[in-house]
This record gives sequence, C-alpha cells and structure tokens, in this order.
Amino acid sequence: MKHVTKVHYHSVSKNLDVYFDDDSKTIFSCEFLRVHSPSAEVQGHGSGPMKLVLNKQAVGIKNIVPVGHYALRLDFDDGHNSGLFSWRYFEKLQQQQDTLWSEYLARVTEHEESKDSVPIKFIP
Repeated sequence: MKHVTKVHYHSVSKNLDVYFDDDSKTIFSCEFLRVHSPSAEVQGHGSGPMKLVLNKQAVGIKNIVPVGHYALRLDFDDGHNSGLFSWRYFEKLQQQQDTLWSEYLARVTEHEESKDSVPIKFIP
C-alpha cells in the first residue's frame, strides 16, 4: 500500500495535488473528490449503489485535517466533511481516476436525459 507524503491545495484551480511515497503525484479536482467522497452519504449505506452527487463543479476545500497517520478529512466549502480519505482510498482513486470520472459523467448524462424525457400521452 502506498502512503500519502504530502498534499498541496490550489485554491484558484480548485485542485489537490497528492504525493505518494513511490514518488508519484496525482492531481484531483475538488469536484472529483467531492463526488467520490468515502462518506456513507455519498457511497450509500450497505450494498446499494453510490449516490449521484450533482452540481459540485465550483466546490472547493476550506480545510484539510490530518487523521492519525493514515487519512485526511477534507472540509469542502459546501459544508460536506464526513468521510475520511485514507491513504488506501487515495491510492484507489489514483489507480481508477479516469474510469471513475468517466462512469460519473455517464451517470450525470443519464440523469439529465431522464429529466428531459417526459412521457407523451396520446389521446385518440
């Protein structure tokens, strides 16, 4: 398992640079981190599907709190701060970032299309 050695938050671009002990670095947008929060609020309770979190394009991080030597709590400026981003979870996000983001965008598109499709009732 990789360990996070350093994080750097860019408040203008709203990106978080995460550095790992294997000398790799990943840039996560705050939107990506917010919609993939490890909290039960986002992940769902039990084996149900992950909740679809929308309209977080402008979200930022107002505080980063270390939790022991294994995680960070990210306090987002929309008030969300539950869920701990463990080193293992950051590693998963790093490995699956492109796939997770593509799946998220597909779910958003599906949601938007389902809102737009209103059943038409034909009256003979």
